[in-house]
Formats: sequence, structure tokens, C-alpha cells
Amino acid sequence: MKLSKFSDESLVLFDLSATTKSDAITELVDLAAGSPMIKDRDKLLADVLEREDLVTTGVGYGVAFPHAKTSAAKGIVIAFGRSDSGVEFDAMDHKPVHLLFLIAAPEDAIGAHLNVMARLSYLMKVEENRDRLKQATSPGDVLTLIDNID
Repeated sequence: MKLSKFSDESLVLFDLSATTKSDAITELVDLAAGSPMIKDRDKLLADVLEREDLVTTGVGYGVAFPHAKTSAAKGIVIAFGRSDSGVEFDAMDHKPVHLLFLIAAPEDAIGAHLNVMARLSYLMKVEENRDRLKQATSPGDVLTLIDNID
């Protein structure tokens, strides 16, 4: 699966300024709102925060996948953010998060968004893949990496 088809270079941010979970989510939603696939920034933010209140999407290893199925999205969108200093995200391993993938999916996306999350999860389980994303120097590098890393 080519994950880059759900993203583009304008949806990659290397210098997240957020230090808290809610600020990081807001920063990524603001980034995603630039996509033509996002109809309503405020609705997307509310839906992602509501989903995050259920259980953290900080999965450990410095990675988080905040996400929502929402009427704010016309199609699946992936926004990527990186924080060198780390974000306190209530992650499962209680460590700061450095790599964040915001995933927005339309309400009628039955399985596609689950496939996206599964692929990203699979990729992020490998330390070398996480390291390559931490060292990426351009948005194009990130898109290439998420399409080609094993």
C-alpha cells in the first residue's frame, strides 16, 4: 500500500512546537486542514480529541497515531509531525512521542483507514524505520520512506 497517496509534502512538519498531547493534535489538525480532503478543521479537531479521550494513541517507541473517522473528511488524510524534543502524550510506555501520524478518515471508510493504521503500525515497530524518519531532511524523504520501508 502506497501511504503517500493519502498525504503530500505540505502535510509534513519537522518541527512540532507542541509539548502537550492536545497542542500536538491541534498543530497536526491545523496542518491537515490544508488538505482539500478536509472540509471542517474544527470538527476534525473535536473528533480527534474525542477519540483520544477514549484511550491514548501513543503506542510506545516514541510513536503516536491520533486519528478519527469524521464527517470533516472527504477522504483519508495522513499528516506527519516530528518533535525532536518529544511530546508528553500519555503513551503506553510512558515515554515522550517524537513521531506523530494524524489520520483522518471519512465516516463511511469501512476498512481503508484500518489498513492505513495497520501499515503504519507495522512500519513503526521496526527501530530502523523510526530512526530513518527521525533523520529525514525533506518532506519528500518522509513520503518515500513511508512507501518503501519494510
